[in-house]
Amino acid sequence: MSPLLSVRDLHVRFPIIRAGDMPWTKPRILHAVNGVDFELEAGQTLGVVGESGCGKSTLARGLIQMVPATGQVMWRGETDLLSLSPRQMKPYRSEIQMVFQDPLASLNPRMTLGQIIAEPLSTHRPDIPAKERRQRVAGMMERVGLLPQMINRYPHEFSGGQCQRIGIARALIVEPKLLICDEPVSALDVSIQAQVIELLKELQRDLGLAMIFIAHDLSVVKNISDEVMVLYLGRIMEKAPKARLYDDPQHPYTQALLSAVPIPDPVAERAKRIVPMTGDMPSPMNPPSGCVFRGRCPRAQDDCARTVPQPEGDAHRVACLHPGPLSAAEMA
Repeated sequence: MSPLLSVRDLHVRFPIIRAGDMPWTKPRILHAVNGVDFELEAGQTLGVVGESGCGKSTLARGLIQMVPATGQVMWRGETDLLSLSPRQMKPYRSEIQMVFQDPLASLNPRMTLGQIIAEPLSTHRPDIPAKERRQRVAGMMERVGLLPQMINRYPHEFSGGQCQRIGIARALIVEPKLLICDEPVSALDVSIQAQVIELLKELQRDLGLAMIFIAHDLSVVKNISDEVMVLYLGRIMEKAPKARLYDDPQHPYTQALLSAVPIPDPVAERAKRIVPMTGDMPSPMNPPSGCVFRGRCPRAQDDCARTVPQPEGDAHRVACLHPGPLSAAEMA
């Protein structure tokens, strides 16, 4: 069977016009996403991690035409979503829904909770009678843990965790096959994060959802994902099943990210070795030649400046000319 979602050579580029440029000046190009490939099966969760500015959110938006993208995004092996016009894309939007990072900013302040959750039904299923629509909204509110008496309240009357539950209910009311979660817990405190993560896992089990889960917190990604994809400057550095990636990371960047995750045991935290990573991420308008990570990599060699490494492997794909665990000398 074909995967639910198959992405090939996805690129997202933005033309940048600097202040003071003449109208005929050629704009500079910001390379936000560069040649990303992956597949997602029904019921599976793909975690996407990386530093701020690495292209995680832009990747998610490019998949569903929220920003212009090139490449191929095959839905169920039948339809290339990037080849569709906005009108042709509309039927697929009910099958692919998104939960946004800022829970309050993603809700219309002029609409009540009931109106917000019902809006996707009004848009994508206008044939549903009003009474049935109200019943579906009430049922979804109960499923995500929102009390019935909240239905006429406005977004400013809810906490951050409750607003994120509203966003999840709004996304799931049309029974999508794929849910894209763009850092859905980064703005919430730890206890609320745990509640939202458990809610998503429960809904995935009950509804058979596939998910793309974007986050900075690698411990959260490990908890919810089946596979993990590491991005850096718009390129895949490593992609593997979560057990293999967390137990045996091969790319120096992945090893640096994992070494920065705090360990609850104070003794183990003091004993662990941190992978050094100096400097800042290069500008996506002027990416370095060869491997985009070479300027910060403790293992960089001359050939890293000449050759762009491509993700290689089957289940465990690594985009590195010299993969493998870093030695004590390299970490020093």
